[in-house]
Amino acid sequence: MSNSEPYPYPDERTPGQGAGRPAGAPYGAEPPVTGQGYLSDDERAASIVAHLSAPAAAILSAGWVSFLGPLIVWFIYRNRSAAVRRAAAGAFNFNVAFSILYIVGWVLVFTLVGIPVALVLWAVIFLVAAWCHVKGALRSARGESYDYPFQIRILN
Repeated sequence: MSNSEPYPYPDERTPGQGAGRPAGAPYGAEPPVTGQGYLSDDERAASIVAHLSAPAAAILSAGWVSFLGPLIVWFIYRNRSAAVRRAAAGAFNFNVAFSILYIVGWVLVFTLVGIPVALVLWAVIFLVAAWCHVKGALRSARGESYDYPFQIRILN
């Protein structure tokens, strides 16, 4: 597509559906193949919920079912939106891995000698999980995807 042809997506000043042309993008520029930055408002909201439902579920369950929120979002959007499915699967996979680390902490507590190690492990799990989920939600708000740093790939 040459630069003289009109941009295939609505300008950001045009009211209506869709994310529109990103600020500073030249007219005639091709949108990213991955669809990043071109999510509908519903997809953005669902992606944000996928990322933030994990810490909400963790708080409500004392850390035991943090993977449940992303799993519910994944079930709802798995056939409706690839971007939301990817966000929910990433959050779910990340939380499964961290649930295993959480259980390791409990095993350490029951050995009594490992209590200090367990407390440090739980603090690190909390901080890393909070950081990653907030970062994922902020990227989803911008219409971008986020890859969690540590995952056990179960959902895709």
